Amino acid sequence: MSDTPSQQPVNDPPGVVVEGGEPKPGLKSKLFHEFRETVMTIAIFVPFWLIFSTFVYELRSIPSESMVPALQVGDRVAVAKFAYGYNRNSIPFGLGALVIGDDPAKPEENIFGSKPKRGDVIVFQHPHSDRVMIKRLVGLPGDRIEVKAGRLYLNGTEVPREKVRTTTYVPDDSSRLVTATEFRQTIPTGEGEQTKSFLIHEFSDSNDLDETPVFTVPPGHVFMMGDNRDNSEDSRAPSGHRSMATAFPEAWPYRPTSLPSDPRDDAIGFVPFDYLIGRAETVLFTLHGCKQAEGAECPEGRLWKGL
Repeated sequence: MSDTPSQQPVNDPPGVVVEGGEPKPGLKSKLFHEFRETVMTIAIFVPFWLIFSTFVYELRSIPSESMVPALQVGDRVAVAKFAYGYNRNSIPFGLGALVIGDDPAKPEENIFGSKPKRGDVIVFQHPHSDRVMIKRLVGLPGDRIEVKAGRLYLNGTEVPREKVRTTTYVPDDSSRLVTATEFRQTIPTGEGEQTKSFLIHEFSDSNDLDETPVFTVPPGHVFMMGDNRDNSEDSRAPSGHRSMATAFPEAWPYRPTSLPSDPRDDAIGFVPFDYLIGRAETVLFTLHGCKQAEGAECPEGRLWKGL
C-alpha cells in the first residue's frame, strides 16, 4: 500500500486557470479589460480631437484645381482656426452663431479677432450656399480691384507679375494636356511695406474673367481670387454681383452675365469677415494622383509644403 497521497482532480472556477498556485485572468476577463481600455482611450481622444480641430487646427481636403499650382486636388491642408478669431462660421454645429451672434449687418462680429492680410490662402464658407471654399485674398475693405487684360490692379496700380515658365499637365477632370504660363505675383499684404509672393497660372489673358469692372470692397468684406486664374469661379464672377451685372453687363466682355435662377448658385462675390473659417498654412500630405502623359509634368514637394 503506497504512502503517496492519491491525486485528486482540481475543478477550477470558471474563467480562472490555476498555474503554480496563482490565479490567472481568463479569456473573458482579458477581453473585458481590453474593451475597457479602448473605450477609455476613445472617451479621452475624441473630445480632445474635437476641441483641437474646432479651435486650433483642422484638416481640409482640396476638391478642385482653382488654386493650382499652390494646391492640387487631393492635398490635405492644415487650417489655422485661430488666425482670424472665432465667428459664427468658424465654430461648427451652430455654436458660433449661438455664442458669438448671427447679425448679417455686423460681418466683423467675432471674438479674439485679427485682420486677414492680402496674399493669405483662406478657407471660408460660401456666402450663398453650404459649400466650403478655399481661395487667396487679394482685396481688403476699401480696396479697388480690377482685372484688365488678365492683369490684376489694386487701387489703380498693377500688381506685378513675373513670368517663371511654361508648364504642361493633364488636369484632374480631363484627359487632355493643357499648357499654362506660370507667373510669380507679388502683392502688398497691407501691413507696412510687407509683400507676399506666390505662383499663379494663366491659360491666356483673354479668358472669361480676364476683364472686369472696378470692384470697391465694402467694409467688413474681402475679395478672393484663385491662383489658377482661368479655372476659378471667384469674387470676379458677375453672378456674385447681381445688381452690377444687371446694370453693366458689358463690364464683363468675355463672360456672359446671365444670372442663375437660384441665388444659391451665385458666385461668392465679396466675402464677409464672419464667413472666414481659417488660414490654410501647410500641405501636410497629398493623395493627389498625377495623370501621366507624354510631355506632362507632375508637381513635386507635396509633403509638409508651406503656403
